[in-house]
Amino acid sequence: MKKSVNIVLLVLLCSSFHLAFSLFDGLLPNGNFEQGPKPSQLKGTKVIDPHAIPNWEISGFVEYIKSGHKQGDMLLVVPEGVHAVRLGDEASIKTRVKVKNGMFYSLSFSASRTCAQEERLNVSVSPNSEPKDWGMLPMQTMYSSDGWDSYSWGFLAESDEIQIVIHNPGMEKDKACGPLIDSVALKAMNSPKRPRGNMLKNGNFEEGPYIFPNTSWGALIPPNIEDDHSPLLGWMIESLKAVKYIDSDHFAVPEGKRAVELVAGRESALAQVVKTLPGKTYDLSFSIGDSKNSCEGLMVVEASAGKIIGQFPYESKGNGGFKHTKLRFVAVSSRTRIRFLSTFYHMKIDGSLCGPVIDDVRLIGVRNPRHG
Repeated sequence: MKKSVNIVLLVLLCSSFHLAFSLFDGLLPNGNFEQGPKPSQLKGTKVIDPHAIPNWEISGFVEYIKSGHKQGDMLLVVPEGVHAVRLGDEASIKTRVKVKNGMFYSLSFSASRTCAQEERLNVSVSPNSEPKDWGMLPMQTMYSSDGWDSYSWGFLAESDEIQIVIHNPGMEKDKACGPLIDSVALKAMNSPKRPRGNMLKNGNFEEGPYIFPNTSWGALIPPNIEDDHSPLLGWMIESLKAVKYIDSDHFAVPEGKRAVELVAGRESALAQVVKTLPGKTYDLSFSIGDSKNSCEGLMVVEASAGKIIGQFPYESKGNGGFKHTKLRFVAVSSRTRIRFLSTFYHMKIDGSLCGPVIDDVRLIGVRNPRHG
């Protein structure tokens, strides 16, 4: 009897371990590249063995960079730890990870542009060697003053094991001119339901990408991200620039643990489409504030519901204040697009982009507008 109990416990423990391994929430194995090649697998900084970096396979011109490495007059900085990799033109890194089939995940990684101005990265996920899901992430704009940004991208796992590839499609003829990559992480995402008293999904922005705990710049959600690839569940990025996902550990957040900072003026827009009844009155309410990051001055958030547009000012002193506001509208169709953007560009003293924070977004129907 005791032997049977032990076998059952062992099976349960193995199942729990498999579940924990499948439901990732953090760095991938050697996701920070601190385990590196042996000296015999390097030629200077160039990695010459495709399997030299534990848990990763490389192709093309890949360099293993130590923090403080100099390239000409440029000093290369690593955001976390001591090491990172640099992808030359047409170079890539890839790894295989066990996940849960049918679950949505967000991929986060930190990247820094080096010598090319038009750098971008192709991120892909597949159950085998052929890319099943992919996205092109532009890196032309740097949003932090640290020289590093963290990017995020979402995907649906379609098998129990996937291959993740980060590829530099190449914009320069110089092979040694490409982005630095560090800290690659996955986060399993639960599809948010519309809570009672709110017609919007994830209106408090609590379900979003992994934010690296030892960094102070949040996570960017890239431009032109539709529902299928949005790591901010329920929301689309309808703009040419990214929006920034921030947490209360490093920023001032109006409500809960997470919020969104609109960091690129009218080029940084957030949207969600919701079912409405034509002729019915609705209230769209939200909080507007600043993230306590020295972003000061008059901020104006433009909120729209279909063709109804409202502009909501907030005078920021950069100390983390916020206020609640509301837009009332009458729906004209069965589907209404809710959209937020910042009317102006804002910049901190150090030259990095910033903007108003929005949070606690709610949409409710108004029973009797005359008394509401």
